[in-house]
Formats: sequence, structure tokens, C-alpha cells
Amino acid sequence: MKLIKNLFVFILSAAVLVASLALLTRLVQPKYDGGEFPLEGNFTSEYYDETTDHDVLMIGDCEVYENFDPITLWKEYGITSYIRGNAQQLTWQSYYLLEEALERETPKVVIYNVQALTHKRPEKEEYNRMTLDGMKWSKTKWDAVRASMCKGERFIDYLFPLLRYHSRFTSLGEEDITYFMTPRKVTCNGYYMRIDTLPASEGGFDDTEWIQTLYPGQIAEPVDNGKNEDEDDSEKDPADEDKSFGEIDDPWADIDLESLEEGDDVINGGALEDEGDAEADETEADDAEDTEEDESPIKDEGEKFGDRPMKYLEMIRTLCESKGIKLILIKAPSLSPRWFDSQEEQVVGYAEEHNLPYINFYKLIKETGIDYETDTYDGGLHMNYNGATKLSKWLGKELKEKYGINDHRADKKLAGVYREKVEWQQKIIDAQKAELDLYGEIKNY
Repeated sequence: MKLIKNLFVFILSAAVLVASLALLTRLVQPKYDGGEFPLEGNFTSEYYDETTDHDVLMIGDCEVYENFDPITLWKEYGITSYIRGNAQQLTWQSYYLLEEALERETPKVVIYNVQALTHKRPEKEEYNRMTLDGMKWSKTKWDAVRASMCKGERFIDYLFPLLRYHSRFTSLGEEDITYFMTPRKVTCNGYYMRIDTLPASEGGFDDTEWIQTLYPGQIAEPVDNGKNEDEDDSEKDPADEDKSFGEIDDPWADIDLESLEEGDDVINGGALEDEGDAEADETEADDAEDTEEDESPIKDEGEKFGDRPMKYLEMIRTLCESKGIKLILIKAPSLSPRWFDSQEEQVVGYAEEHNLPYINFYKLIKETGIDYETDTYDGGLHMNYNGATKLSKWLGKELKEKYGINDHRADKKLAGVYREKVEWQQKIIDAQKAELDLYGEIKNY
């Protein structure tokens, strides 16, 4: 009897300890409410709330989740779809998110945006965390973490996030309580929506000449940035321009990396315990220098996609093939980063070799009606709701006519599910409109 009692006490104590550690971990993990941490960190986990299957799954980075709207696909064509995308989502991360999704459902079509093929190696821990922390633990997540870690990262910190975020105990905020049990819902079936407008001519990406050169007739006239040649630039505050660009380009721009002392932890504000951090920082600095070289006078160097992203693209293709899923490659029409001829040729070559459809939306700017002065919220990097609606209408027509995706609007169960999704999206539209009226900008979305 005493042995049984002791065993019971041991099991109960272990259960209490595990539960306590789980609660503490949840408390200190970033809640990605749009304040200290960007909203993008909630994208991955929202997929698990889906109660129905999808005819179409889209995977990729911001060129997918900010440019295509699954709710428009439903309203216009009755197509069920979901986007599994994240900020700076690398090709191997797209593969593992797809692999995980295909354990739950088998869509008819998978759409992959090819921009991420330009990234040859893991970029930053912050982006890894936004994509991977929200995944449920499984062999797939295990493999995804192993494939994604930068130098200086430790696998055990993903396995036990409390080790990574422990110093946040001293900086917990109201959001950590508000979103303790349930993360803030951010997307509409994976689509991150913005209704505001920042024209290309005002956002620092007003040079559309390269699109006019490579794809004649798609843009009728060069974008006029309104600048007078005699205008005195000295009256402008460069800091304002830099801030605008930073907020557009980098969801982690609020973190002042320059001011952090050596060894500081970008995510939780404390000292890292990894000895490899200096090496990781050096690697990231090299990456930044490479990026600056690539983006400063724009020149096609004819650089080949890396072996690693191409390996995982092939894995995406063969995974889809093994399940009878049609894989479609696309390139969204972002003004930046520039899409070079050499990159286009590599994608076209791969698509032709494997008999895959490839949709280059730069060639469809005129047909879709995209206008970089009205259809982007950040100067041409991503579409606003107006632009995403245009791209989605075109894509839906293509999916219906060429790939036989059925219209499910007569299905009472699906219609009920999507009625709630449409209503939720409208609430977000109304909330963003209210913020625009009140503040002149969108603050909380």
C-alpha cells in the first residue's frame, strides 16, 4: 500500500511539474500581438484551427500571404483554399509546412511562389522562430528545425522554449495575459490583409522601368514620383524615409539591432547562452553585405539558385506527385526585390523539365488590372486588399477553368463555415477603416 501511495505521489508531482513548465513556457513565449513582436509570428498556428479541407493550398513567403485572398476565391468561385506562409519563409520551411498539412488533408492543387528560391541558407533566428515556434511537435517539426537553424542556435531551445525566452519574465506585458490561452487571430485563411494605400511613387519603390523593359506593355507609363528636379532634398528628413522603408521591409524593424550590446538576445532582451553567437552574427553581417551588393545598382549577375532550395523544390514536387496533387509555380508581381531574367530562366527551365505550370504575374499586370499607385499598401512590395482581390479573381478563374476546381457554394456545411469567415474578414476591414479615419494610418493590424 505504501509503495502504491509513493508511486501515486511521484506521478502526481511529475504531472504538476510538467504542467507548470508548460504554463510558464506559454507565459514567456512572444504573443505576436503586433506590439513588441510582429503579427506574423501567429500565422503558422492558425492553420490548426481549420475545420474543413481545402482544394488549394498555397505555400511561400510574404509574396503569397499578402498578395492572394482565399476569401475572394470563395466569394467569386466557391474555391476552398488556405495559405501556409510566413515572413521570409524559406523553401525548406515551405516543404515541411506542406508535408505537415498533407498529413491532414489532400488538396487538388498546391501553389508555390518561387521568390524564396533566391535564399540559399537560413537567414535569421527571428524569422525561424516566427515560422517554426507555432508548429505542433512532430517528426516534421523536428526535421524543419534541424534544417532551418542558423549558426549559434541550439535545438534544445526549440524543444524547450522556456530556455530561450526565460529572461522575458522581467518584461511581461498585458498582452502576455490577454493572449495567454488563445493567440491573437491575424489572418483570413492565411491571408494578411491591409486596406490602406501607399503608392509606389511615395514608398521608395517608384522605379518600374525594369518591369517595363522586361515585360513591355504591362505598365503603360513610368510611375511619376512627383519630384521636381529643382526640389531641395536637404529639407527632407532622411530618417523619416529610412523609417518608412524599414517598417515596410522588415517586420522586426522596431528592434534596434545596432544598439544591442554584444551577446544581447534580440528576442527576449537577455544575454544569449550560446557560445556560437558571435559566429552567427558574423554570418548574418556577411549576408547583409551580400544583400546590399545585390540591391545597389541593379544588375543581373546570372547567379544560380542554390542546391539547397532546389533540392527542397524537388521534394515539394515529388511529394505532390506521390499524392496526385497538381503543383503550380507562381511569381507574384512585387516591385522589389527585382526578379531577374536569369532567375526567370531557371524557373522556366525547371517547369518545362517537369511539365509544371508556371504563372509569372509580371506578365499579367495589365490583364489583372494591377496599378502600383492604388493596389499596394507599402510602396509596391505587397498588394493591399484591392490588389490582392484583383490577383485572386484572376487566379480563381484560372483554377476553375484549367484545373477543374469545383464551386462549393451550394454545399451547406462549407457555405456555413465560409459565411463566418467572410463576416470575420469584414469586421477586420471595418476596424482598419475606423483606424484610418481616426489616426490616418493603421496601427493594430
